Amino acid sequence: MTWLLTASGTHFDLVDPQPDMVNVLDIAQGLANECRYTGQCRWFYSVAQHATLASQIVPAEHALEALLHDAAEAYIKDIPRPLKLLLPDYREIERRVDTVIRLAFGLPDRMSDRVKEADTIMLATERRDLMIEDDTEWEILRGVTPLDKRIRAQPPRVAESHFVRRLLEIGLS
Repeated sequence: MTWLLTASGTHFDLVDPQPDMVNVLDIAQGLANECRYTGQCRWFYSVAQHATLASQIVPAEHALEALLHDAAEAYIKDIPRPLKLLLPDYREIERRVDTVIRLAFGLPDRMSDRVKEADTIMLATERRDLMIEDDTEWEILRGVTPLDKRIRAQPPRVAESHFVRRLLEIGLS
């Protein structure tokens, strides 16, 4: 068996994903229940909340892409970057799922620079607001300024509803 059963009842095939297997409400629920940083942050902080916030700091033409930039994680989980580098098979599955999601929503083939920048700004902000204090430099954050506004972690159902509301604001229904 290479598929998983989603909340909508879809059989999402990880080996051969197809655009008609992608459901935005499955994405919203999956991301809302997925904690960033392998749960090692001070409070539960979902990928859905991260994506919603990222979608609010990019120009309007990049909002949907930013909201869905981690959508594959609704199907394959959020794997921390250091571990992901050690798992080439996982990275290939992630690429395949991401490609199908991008196709399903008419997004660019690869993540745009504006969304990458927003993702890095969110990382800097999340480190400041959600992680324990640690003086170790994160090279990826060198020169990156966190947002002025502080992040307040939301429970999964709240993050999910904000994610769906953001979809509607962007114009996806």
